[in-house]
Amino acid sequence: MAIPSRRAPPFSREQRTTVLYGMIGFILVLVILQLWLFTATMNAWLGGDESVVWPAAGASALCLLLNVGLLRYLREGGS
Repeated sequence: MAIPSRRAPPFSREQRTTVLYGMIGFILVLVILQLWLFTATMNAWLGGDESVVWPAAGASALCLLLNVGLLRYLREGGS
């Protein structure tokens, strides 16, 4: 006796569009966060505070990895 498949039905076009817009919004928030982080870090560094440079670089690298992963997911079609 075959076990019935429990795969979810494919998403409708409206559902895929909603997910796409949500992911694009999240990507934009991350990019704006990176720009703010860069500005704040340069301000601190030029003011003589070098202790924030490496933690900010790590946070920016994390944002970059998240963005690359999301963009790769979108490019592959989200399957």
